[in-house]
Amino acid sequence: MADLNLTIALERYDRHVPFFMGSVKTPPGVTLRPLEVGMSHPCRDGIARHERFLRNNEFDIAETSLSSHVIATSRGAPFVGIPVFPRRLFSQNHMFVNASAGIDKPQDLIGRRVLIRSFQTTMTVLALGDLTFDYSVPWRQIRWVLASDEALPLGEREGISVERAPAGSDVSRLLIDGEVDAMIFPHPPAAVLAARDRVRPLFCDRRTEALGYFRRHGYYPIMHLIAFRRPIIEAHPWLAPAIMGMWEEAKAQSRKFYDDPGYAQLAFARNELEVQEAEMAADPWPSGLAANRRNLEDFIQYSLDQGLIDQPVAVEQMFHQSMWNR
Repeated sequence: MADLNLTIALERYDRHVPFFMGSVKTPPGVTLRPLEVGMSHPCRDGIARHERFLRNNEFDIAETSLSSHVIATSRGAPFVGIPVFPRRLFSQNHMFVNASAGIDKPQDLIGRRVLIRSFQTTMTVLALGDLTFDYSVPWRQIRWVLASDEALPLGEREGISVERAPAGSDVSRLLIDGEVDAMIFPHPPAAVLAARDRVRPLFCDRRTEALGYFRRHGYYPIMHLIAFRRPIIEAHPWLAPAIMGMWEEAKAQSRKFYDDPGYAQLAFARNELEVQEAEMAADPWPSGLAANRRNLEDFIQYSLDQGLIDQPVAVEQMFHQSMWNR
Protein backbone atom coordinates (compact mmCIF):
# COMPACT_ATOMS: atom_id res chain seq x y z
CA MET A 1 0.00 0.00 0.00
CA ALA A 2 1.41 3.36 -1.02
CA ASP A 3 2.00 5.89 1.72
CA LEU A 4 -0.71 8.53 2.09
CA ASN A 5 0.21 12.11 2.85
CA LEU A 6 -2.90 13.91 4.08
CA THR A 7 -3.76 17.27 5.57
CA ILE A 8 -6.37 17.83 8.28
CA ALA A 9 -7.47 21.40 9.05
CA LEU A 10 -8.51 21.98 12.65
CA GLU A 11 -9.07 24.70 15.21
CA ARG A 12 -6.73 24.51 18.22
CA TYR A 13 -9.29 23.33 20.77
CA ASP A 14 -8.15 21.35 23.80
CA ARG A 15 -9.44 18.14 22.14
CA HIS A 16 -7.27 18.89 19.09
CA VAL A 17 -4.08 19.77 20.96
CA PRO A 18 -2.93 16.09 20.88
CA PHE A 19 -3.02 16.22 17.06
CA PHE A 20 -0.66 19.20 17.09
CA MET A 21 1.51 17.61 19.79
CA GLY A 22 1.91 14.47 17.68
CA SER A 23 0.77 12.31 20.60
CA VAL A 24 -2.01 10.54 18.65
CA LYS A 25 -0.83 7.50 16.71
CA THR A 26 -1.54 7.60 12.97
CA PRO A 27 -2.54 4.46 11.02
CA PRO A 28 0.30 2.58 9.30
CA GLY A 29 1.22 4.09 5.96
CA VAL A 30 -0.38 7.45 6.73
CA THR A 31 1.32 10.78 7.29
CA LEU A 32 -1.27 13.16 8.68
CA ARG A 33 -0.30 16.83 8.79
CA PRO A 34 -2.52 18.83 11.15
CA LEU A 35 -2.99 22.44 10.09
CA GLU A 36 -4.22 25.07 12.50
CA VAL A 37 -6.70 26.95 10.32
CA GLY A 38 -9.06 29.49 11.80
CA MET A 39 -12.81 29.53 11.30
CA SER A 40 -13.83 33.06 12.17
CA HIS A 41 -10.54 34.87 11.55
CA PRO A 42 -9.49 34.26 7.94
CA CYS A 43 -5.92 33.11 7.57
CA ARG A 44 -5.32 33.29 3.85
CA ASP A 45 -6.59 35.54 1.08
CA GLY A 46 -9.51 36.64 3.26
CA ILE A 47 -11.00 33.12 3.27
CA ALA A 48 -11.55 31.05 6.41
CA ARG A 49 -11.41 27.27 6.91
CA HIS A 50 -14.92 26.29 5.83
CA GLU A 51 -14.67 28.19 2.54
CA ARG A 52 -11.15 26.93 1.85
CA PHE A 53 -12.41 23.37 2.25
CA LEU A 54 -15.85 23.58 0.64
CA ARG A 55 -15.10 26.02 -2.16
CA ASN A 56 -11.42 25.41 -2.88
CA ASN A 57 -10.98 21.71 -1.92
CA GLU A 58 -7.84 22.86 -0.17
CA PHE A 59 -7.61 20.21 2.57
CA ASP A 60 -8.00 16.45 2.49
CA ILE A 61 -9.86 16.37 5.81
CA ALA A 62 -11.32 19.30 7.72
CA GLU A 63 -13.37 20.37 10.67
CA THR A 64 -16.30 21.99 8.91
CA SER A 65 -19.67 23.61 9.52
CA LEU A 66 -22.58 21.25 10.15
CA SER A 67 -24.90 23.65 8.34
CA SER A 68 -22.72 23.96 5.25
CA HIS A 69 -22.23 20.18 5.24
CA VAL A 70 -25.99 19.63 5.23
CA ILE A 71 -26.32 22.08 2.32
CA ALA A 72 -23.38 20.55 0.44
CA THR A 73 -24.82 17.05 0.92
CA SER A 74 -28.20 18.16 -0.43
CA ARG A 75 -26.44 19.44 -3.55
CA GLY A 76 -24.37 16.32 -4.13
CA ALA A 77 -21.07 18.06 -3.40
CA PRO A 78 -17.96 15.82 -3.20
CA PHE A 79 -17.61 15.74 0.58
CA VAL A 80 -18.54 13.10 3.14
CA GLY A 81 -18.45 13.19 6.91
CA ILE A 82 -17.63 10.93 9.79
CA PRO A 83 -19.73 11.22 12.98
CA VAL A 84 -17.12 13.10 14.96
CA PHE A 85 -18.27 16.47 16.27
CA PRO A 86 -15.46 18.68 17.59
CA ARG A 87 -17.47 21.84 18.32
CA ARG A 88 -20.76 22.18 20.22
CA LEU A 89 -22.52 25.26 21.59
CA PHE A 90 -25.85 26.25 23.11
CA SER A 91 -27.70 29.00 21.24
CA GLN A 92 -28.91 30.45 24.55
CA ASN A 93 -25.33 31.43 25.32
CA HIS A 94 -24.91 33.44 22.11
CA MET A 95 -27.87 35.82 21.98
CA PHE A 96 -27.13 39.38 23.08
CA VAL A 97 -29.36 42.46 23.12
CA ASN A 98 -28.85 46.19 23.40
CA ALA A 99 -29.71 47.05 27.00
CA SER A 100 -31.89 50.00 25.91
CA ALA A 101 -33.87 48.06 23.31
CA GLY A 102 -36.59 46.89 25.70
CA ILE A 103 -35.99 43.22 24.93
CA ASP A 104 -36.62 41.10 28.01
CA LYS A 105 -37.68 37.76 26.53
CA PRO A 106 -37.37 35.91 23.20
CA GLN A 107 -40.83 37.06 22.00
CA ASP A 108 -39.58 40.66 22.14
CA LEU A 109 -37.30 39.91 19.17
CA ILE A 110 -40.28 39.90 16.80
CA GLY A 111 -40.01 42.86 14.45
CA ARG A 112 -36.54 43.79 15.71
CA ARG A 113 -33.26 44.16 13.79
CA VAL A 114 -31.02 41.24 14.68
CA LEU A 115 -27.43 40.90 13.46
CA ILE A 116 -26.19 37.46 12.38
CA ARG A 117 -23.00 36.38 10.66
CA SER A 118 -24.86 34.63 7.82
CA PHE A 119 -27.94 32.47 7.37
CA GLN A 120 -25.98 29.25 6.99
CA THR A 121 -23.69 29.85 9.95
CA THR A 122 -24.46 26.85 12.13
CA MET A 123 -25.14 28.98 15.19
CA THR A 124 -27.64 31.01 13.16
CA VAL A 125 -29.49 27.89 12.02
CA LEU A 126 -29.57 26.53 15.56
CA ALA A 127 -30.71 29.82 17.09
CA LEU A 128 -33.43 30.45 14.49
CA GLY A 129 -34.65 26.89 14.93
CA ASP A 130 -34.60 27.12 18.71
CA LEU A 131 -36.42 30.46 18.64
CA THR A 132 -39.09 29.04 16.33
CA PHE A 133 -39.63 25.61 17.84
CA ASP A 134 -38.65 26.09 21.50
CA TYR A 135 -39.71 29.69 22.14
CA SER A 136 -42.56 30.22 19.64
CA VAL A 137 -40.74 33.12 17.94
CA PRO A 138 -41.18 32.70 14.16
CA TRP A 139 -37.80 33.52 12.64
CA ARG A 140 -39.46 35.04 9.55
CA GLN A 141 -40.93 37.80 11.73
CA ILE A 142 -37.49 39.15 12.65
CA ARG A 143 -35.58 41.73 10.58
CA TRP A 144 -32.18 40.23 9.79
CA VAL A 145 -28.91 42.09 9.27
CA LEU A 146 -26.05 40.05 7.75
CA ALA A 147 -22.41 40.63 8.68
CA SER A 148 -20.79 38.25 6.16
CA ASP A 149 -21.21 36.49 2.84
CA GLU A 150 -22.53 32.94 2.77
CA ALA A 151 -19.94 30.13 2.66
CA LEU A 152 -22.05 28.43 -0.03
CA PRO A 153 -24.37 30.51 -2.23
CA LEU A 154 -28.04 30.66 -1.27
CA GLY A 155 -31.03 31.78 -3.28
CA GLU A 156 -33.08 34.88 -2.59
CA ARG A 157 -34.73 35.03 0.84
CA GLU A 158 -38.21 35.93 -0.39
CA GLY A 159 -40.74 37.29 2.08
CA ILE A 160 -38.06 37.92 4.70
CA SER A 161 -36.60 41.25 5.81
CA VAL A 162 -32.87 41.02 5.07
CA GLU A 163 -30.20 43.69 4.77
CA ARG A 164 -26.41 43.71 4.74
CA ALA A 165 -24.42 45.50 7.42
CA PRO A 166 -22.67 48.56 5.94
CA ALA A 167 -19.36 47.64 4.31
CA GLY A 168 -16.46 48.11 6.69
CA SER A 169 -18.70 48.64 9.70
CA ASP A 170 -17.67 47.49 13.15
CA VAL A 171 -20.36 44.95 13.99
CA SER A 172 -19.68 45.40 17.70
CA ARG A 173 -20.61 49.07 17.47
CA LEU A 174 -23.82 48.26 15.62
CA LEU A 175 -25.09 46.49 18.73
CA ILE A 176 -23.43 48.68 21.34
CA ASP A 177 -24.76 51.87 19.73
CA GLY A 178 -28.25 50.44 19.20
CA GLU A 179 -28.18 50.41 15.39
CA VAL A 180 -29.29 46.80 15.72
CA ASP A 181 -31.35 45.51 18.63
CA ALA A 182 -29.72 42.13 19.07
CA MET A 183 -26.87 39.91 17.89
CA ILE A 184 -26.53 36.14 17.46
CA PHE A 185 -22.89 35.22 16.82
CA PRO A 186 -20.90 32.03 17.39
CA HIS A 187 -17.97 34.24 18.46
CA PRO A 188 -19.44 37.26 20.26
CA PRO A 189 -16.92 40.08 19.69
CA ALA A 190 -14.77 41.03 22.67
CA ALA A 191 -16.12 44.60 22.60
CA VAL A 192 -19.67 43.28 22.95
CA LEU A 193 -18.75 41.12 25.92
CA ALA A 194 -16.96 44.07 27.55
CA ALA A 195 -19.83 46.57 27.07
CA ARG A 196 -21.78 45.34 30.08
CA ASP A 197 -23.51 48.67 30.65
CA ARG A 198 -24.92 48.74 27.11
CA VAL A 199 -25.23 45.08 26.10
CA ARG A 200 -26.58 42.10 28.01
CA PRO A 201 -27.45 38.47 27.26
CA LEU A 202 -31.02 37.82 26.13
CA PHE A 203 -31.29 35.20 28.88
CA CYS A 204 -30.31 36.54 32.28
CA ASP A 205 -29.28 33.07 33.48
CA ARG A 206 -27.81 31.54 30.36
CA ARG A 207 -26.51 28.47 32.10
CA THR A 208 -29.85 27.50 33.59
CA GLU A 209 -31.59 28.14 30.27
CA ALA A 210 -29.06 26.02 28.37
CA LEU A 211 -29.22 23.18 30.89
CA GLY A 212 -33.01 23.20 30.60
CA TYR A 213 -32.58 22.83 26.85
CA PHE A 214 -30.15 19.95 27.38
CA ARG A 215 -32.64 18.14 29.60
CA ARG A 216 -35.51 18.68 27.13
CA HIS A 217 -33.61 17.66 24.01
CA GLY A 218 -31.03 15.28 25.41
CA TYR A 219 -28.02 16.73 23.61
CA TYR A 220 -25.38 19.45 23.57
CA PRO A 221 -25.93 20.92 20.08
CA ILE A 222 -23.45 20.09 17.33
CA MET A 223 -21.73 22.92 15.48
CA HIS A 224 -19.01 21.14 13.48
CA LEU A 225 -18.10 17.72 12.15
CA ILE A 226 -15.07 16.14 10.51
CA ALA A 227 -15.40 15.68 6.74
CA PHE A 228 -13.31 14.27 3.91
CA ARG A 229 -13.01 15.09 0.28
CA ARG A 230 -15.05 12.20 -1.06
CA PRO A 231 -12.51 10.83 -3.61
CA ILE A 232 -10.01 10.22 -0.80
CA ILE A 233 -12.33 8.28 1.45
CA GLU A 234 -13.84 6.35 -1.46
CA ALA A 235 -10.35 5.22 -2.48
CA HIS A 236 -9.39 4.44 1.13
CA PRO A 237 -12.59 3.66 3.09
CA TRP A 238 -10.63 2.36 6.08
CA LEU A 239 -9.66 5.97 6.76
CA ALA A 240 -13.15 6.70 8.14
CA PRO A 241 -12.90 4.52 11.28
CA ALA A 242 -9.17 5.24 11.55
CA ILE A 243 -9.59 9.01 11.79
CA MET A 244 -12.58 8.58 14.08
CA GLY A 245 -10.40 6.47 16.36
CA MET A 246 -7.67 9.10 16.32
CA TRP A 247 -10.15 11.80 17.33
CA GLU A 248 -11.50 9.67 20.16
CA GLU A 249 -7.96 9.12 21.42
CA ALA A 250 -7.22 12.86 21.22
CA LYS A 251 -10.41 13.61 23.17
CA ALA A 252 -9.44 11.09 25.85
CA GLN A 253 -5.97 12.61 26.13
CA SER A 254 -7.37 16.13 26.41
CA ARG A 255 -9.78 15.01 29.14
CA LYS A 256 -6.78 13.91 31.19
CA PHE A 257 -5.29 17.41 30.91
CA TYR A 258 -7.85 18.49 33.48
CA ASP A 259 -6.66 15.93 36.01
CA ASP A 260 -4.15 18.66 36.85
CA PRO A 261 -6.09 21.43 38.65
CA GLY A 262 -3.54 23.93 37.34
CA TYR A 263 -3.80 22.94 33.68
CA ALA A 264 -5.91 25.90 32.53
CA GLN A 265 -5.70 29.63 33.22
CA LEU A 266 -9.18 29.29 34.75
CA ALA A 267 -8.72 28.86 38.49
CA PHE A 268 -11.69 26.50 38.81
CA ALA A 269 -11.46 24.64 35.50
CA ARG A 270 -11.23 21.25 37.21
CA ASN A 271 -14.17 22.09 39.49
CA GLU A 272 -16.20 23.24 36.51
CA LEU A 273 -15.51 19.96 34.70
CA GLU A 274 -16.84 18.04 37.70
CA VAL A 275 -19.98 20.20 37.80
CA GLN A 276 -20.51 19.72 34.06
CA GLU A 277 -20.25 15.95 34.35
CA ALA A 278 -22.79 15.98 37.17
CA GLU A 279 -25.23 18.16 35.22
CA MET A 280 -24.72 16.94 31.64
CA ALA A 281 -23.55 13.31 31.93
CA ALA A 282 -20.01 12.04 31.86
CA ASP A 283 -19.59 12.67 28.14
CA PRO A 284 -21.72 15.33 26.44
CA TRP A 285 -19.41 14.99 23.39
CA PRO A 286 -20.34 11.54 22.03
CA SER A 287 -19.32 10.41 18.56
CA GLY A 288 -21.33 8.08 16.32
CA LEU A 289 -24.69 8.31 14.55
CA ALA A 290 -26.74 6.47 17.16
CA ALA A 291 -25.79 8.90 19.94
CA ASN A 292 -26.35 11.98 17.75
CA ARG A 293 -29.26 11.04 15.50
CA ARG A 294 -31.88 13.15 17.28
CA ASN A 295 -29.58 16.21 17.23
CA LEU A 296 -28.87 15.74 13.50
CA GLU A 297 -32.51 15.14 12.61
CA ASP A 298 -33.58 18.26 14.50
CA PHE A 299 -30.92 20.31 12.72
CA ILE A 300 -31.99 19.01 9.31
CA GLN A 301 -35.57 20.01 10.19
CA TYR A 302 -34.32 23.51 11.08
CA SER A 303 -32.41 23.72 7.78
CA LEU A 304 -35.49 22.70 5.81
CA ASP A 305 -37.73 25.15 7.66
CA GLN A 306 -35.25 27.96 6.95
CA GLY A 307 -35.08 27.20 3.23
CA LEU A 308 -31.42 26.21 3.28
CA ILE A 309 -32.28 22.88 1.66
CA ASP A 310 -35.16 22.04 -0.68
CA GLN A 311 -35.99 18.62 0.72
CA PRO A 312 -35.04 16.58 3.77
CA VAL A 313 -31.61 14.99 3.89
CA ALA A 314 -31.31 11.55 5.47
CA VAL A 315 -28.78 11.49 8.29
CA GLU A 316 -26.94 8.62 6.58
CA GLN A 317 -26.43 10.70 3.41
CA MET A 318 -24.10 13.00 5.33
CA PHE A 319 -21.68 10.25 6.40
CA HIS A 320 -19.55 7.54 4.89
CA GLN A 321 -21.37 4.21 4.76
CA SER A 322 -18.82 2.54 7.04
CA MET A 323 -20.13 4.83 9.79
CA TRP A 324 -23.85 4.11 9.46
CA ASN A 325 -23.96 1.51 12.24
CA ARG A 326 -21.72 3.40 14.63
